[in-house]
Order: sequence, then structure tokens, then C-alpha cells
Amino acid sequence: MNTRSAEEFEKQLRAIGQERYHHLHPFNVRMHAGELSEEEFRGWVRNRFYYQVNLPVKDAFILTKLPGRDDRRRWIQRIIDHDGRTGDEGGIEKWIRLGEAVGLSRRELLDGESVLPGVRFAVDAYVDFCRRSPWLESVASALTELFAPDLLSKRIADVERHYPWIDSDGLEYFRARLTQQPKDIAHLLELVLENATTAEQQDACMRALEFKCDVLWSLLDAVQHTYSGR
Repeated sequence: MNTRSAEEFEKQLRAIGQERYHHLHPFNVRMHAGELSEEEFRGWVRNRFYYQVNLPVKDAFILTKLPGRDDRRRWIQRIIDHDGRTGDEGGIEKWIRLGEAVGLSRRELLDGESVLPGVRFAVDAYVDFCRRSPWLESVASALTELFAPDLLSKRIADVERHYPWIDSDGLEYFRARLTQQPKDIAHLLELVLENATTAEQQDACMRALEFKCDVLWSLLDAVQHTYSGR
């Protein structure tokens, strides 16, 4: 296959998300329709936290492989956004606040004992993919962020509308990501579109993005099976 133009390549990357991103998963659909029980919502928050705490880990693996200093300087902000700094709360701490808002203790989240095997397997597979894959494919796997902003905006509105028992302050993680993600997305697209210069590289990036979509879908499969009995 011939190398795609940057415009065609980006169009095909976006098409993957339109067809395979987890906004289409039945559990997510039910969440936004206000159909989750309190137990289901808590189960999602508890298990998704395992994904959240591993984001800076996978980003650290990618950081070690990025070939340019300027790109490393930009990428390291992702780790800071999640881990935070002294006196500057990061995304992991904000997710703990979401957990507390739905009735989970800090200890329940941090000890990780109740993480479902299917969730642990999917998340660990993603971290391992970013550890062992070429940097370009690892970066491409994070392009699921292309499809997140609209979902996050909808999530804030729908949770406030349908789940009044959840304190709105617990949704700060999603609000913060709305301001953080635009720069992350711009950097991701720049790295992938400028460096995937052959058909083989473009195909590998598309497979990486499909894999990441499968990771997120599998996470919700495990949660749905356990807490919804479906």
C-alpha cells in the first residue's frame, strides 16, 4: 500500500475511534443514560483507578525512548499532570477524590486488592506494550485521547444530571482533563503524523491505536460482567 497523505492518515486514525472507542461500550452508554446502580458506578471508579495510576508509568516508558529533547520536555508534563507536584494536586489525587465522592476510601483505591483480574490483565498489557514497542507505536496508542474531550464534557453533564448522590467536587478530574488534553492531543498528532512516513509505519500506528481501543473496551467488559451481570 502507498504511503497515505497526512490528511488521509489522520482521517483513518479518527475513523478507528469512531468505530472502536469505548464511548460505544454498553456500560458507558448506560452510565450516560443514568442507568447505573451505585454499586456499578463504584465498581467502575475502583477498577478504572488501576488504569489511572498506570498512565504515568506508561508515559515514563515512552519518555525514555523519545529521540528529541524538545519532545521529552513536552512529554514529561503528562507525568506531572497525573502524579502532580508538591503543593499541586495531580490527576491521581483527583481520581481518589472521585472515589471518595462515590463512597470508596483512599485505602480501598490505593491497595489495589479489589482490582478485577480482567482489568489488571488489560492495563498491564498496555503498559507492557508501551515498554517494549518502538516509541512511534507507543505514542500512537495514546491517540485514543483524540476521542476523549467530547466524552468528558458529556460525562460531567450526565453525571451531574443523573447521579445527584455524587458530589460535584468529585468530578474535578474530568474538568481538569478538558484543559490539559488539547495540548496533549496536539503533541500526539504532531509526533505521529510527522514521523510515520512510510505505509508500514502508518499501518503499525493504526494497529497500535486499535490495540489501545481494545484495552479500554476490555476494561469495561470486565466491569460490566462483574457488577452488571451482563
